[in-house]
Amino acid sequence: MAFLILLAGTFVSEDLTCLSAGLLVRDGRISFVAAVAACAVGILAGDLALWSAGRFSRTSLGRSAAAARWLQRLPLQPMQEWLEQHATAAIIASRFMPGTRLPLYVATGLIGVPLHRFAACASGAVLLWTPGLVWAGASAGELAFTLLPSHGWLGWIVRSGVVLGMFLLIHRSLRGLASTRQRAARLARWSRWEFWPMWVFYAPVVAWVLFLSVRYRGIGTMTAANPGIPDGGVVGESKFDILSKLPPDCTVPAIRIAPGASDRAATVLEETRARGWAFPLVLKPDVGQRGAGVRVARNAGDIHAYCGAERTAILVQPYDPGPYEAGIFYYRFPGQPRGRILSITDKHFPVLVGDGRSTVEELIWAHSRYRLQAGTFLARHERALDRVLGRGERLQLAMAGNHAQGTLFRDGAHLWSAALERRIDEIARSYAGFFVGRFDVRYASREALQSGNGLAIVELNGATAESTNIYDPDRTLLSAYRQLFRQWSIVFAIGAANRSAGAIPTSLHRLVRLLHGYVTSTPAFALSD
Repeated sequence: MAFLILLAGTFVSEDLTCLSAGLLVRDGRISFVAAVAACAVGILAGDLALWSAGRFSRTSLGRSAAAARWLQRLPLQPMQEWLEQHATAAIIASRFMPGTRLPLYVATGLIGVPLHRFAACASGAVLLWTPGLVWAGASAGELAFTLLPSHGWLGWIVRSGVVLGMFLLIHRSLRGLASTRQRAARLARWSRWEFWPMWVFYAPVVAWVLFLSVRYRGIGTMTAANPGIPDGGVVGESKFDILSKLPPDCTVPAIRIAPGASDRAATVLEETRARGWAFPLVLKPDVGQRGAGVRVARNAGDIHAYCGAERTAILVQPYDPGPYEAGIFYYRFPGQPRGRILSITDKHFPVLVGDGRSTVEELIWAHSRYRLQAGTFLARHERALDRVLGRGERLQLAMAGNHAQGTLFRDGAHLWSAALERRIDEIARSYAGFFVGRFDVRYASREALQSGNGLAIVELNGATAESTNIYDPDRTLLSAYRQLFRQWSIVFAIGAANRSAGAIPTSLHRLVRLLHGYVTSTPAFALSD
């Protein structure tokens, strides 16, 4: 409830709401992350509303001949040329300059600055300003309300001082944190947006989803995108139930071990032995997202340890040798003759190559990318950290195709073929009520994948699945948001079409309860190791 109140409060006064959120954090009534997220989402929604007002004004005024003549007299062309070169700096700077946001943001919509560019810049500005303001409220309490005015010359002076103070604090922190490689690596992750916490990266996407919710008459519309999956696959769906509805000749077999059994590890060993499965085995929560809780068990001890730590239902699969894996995002609009592949993610598993002198730990810290996820790799290979790899000797650091587990994601457009698209469409159509989502597929060679043969589907994710090619390090942040905005537009459009055909969306009450349970239970909303 506090989250929704803070979000709504930003439409009345952004600064006062952020400071009030800080007081709630100080009193322990809401977490700092939740407070920042609520304020940031509300502020960004307001910013997008200003842009929309400008865009709507241009469209509406263009219908009137008199208004059109008036618009022609305005210096829109010079403004457009200037903003094309300075939009990013202007939008971010306006966040710290009282009285400038309203005219600037409306002007960006009026002259036609693309929505994805405006949203990305506004999001960056919000994420620069909001955490500091909430922190000020939590630290200074009621005093912050008098020391941080929002308007007038005093507001300019105080905000400039805050910006300067933030710069000096960050500069000093950089020098202090660089003293240890662990802290330096953690800080370096913030310079790579692919490693940002989910609540930071997804702020603009949340705003876009809210916009689509208004456009398509309800946020529950997205749950109607896949009537064959509970709640459309938005959150809380069973991986085992979904796999069981796909053709067995193209899926990796799986068993589900229910929670509460007296000795689940013994059950896992017995069931896998009966099926003739050998180690390694893949263990994961039957309900989970973003690779959380995925482990590769190499012996019985690993299974006992995992079953002791994981209390929910467990999905067990034999490890498919691959050796390659791809994430294939598919969609089909109801009534269309066939579906399409929106994107393909080419997954590259991290591998250390020995030099004959360095230990595994030293090689991890020396690698420009692996050190950014050193916490994950060091914990996974704890027993081998002192081992010296021979020259040219290779050690695979991760076997699961998840970004959070250390796998590198690349755009896999080069893997597309008409035959692959036809095969994926056939598989998708065999699942009644499935229209949009991502197949995670293991395959033996590029030729096999492109021919559509020998596919081994590890899992299928529903409406909230990501088009994971966005995490290609060579892609820009703007291109990632452009892809996600398109993906979510497709999800809502399909959901609206299914709703018109009789599908019943999930109620808002149930959806809020599901999302709240996910946000409060998943580590994906923190900066992961």
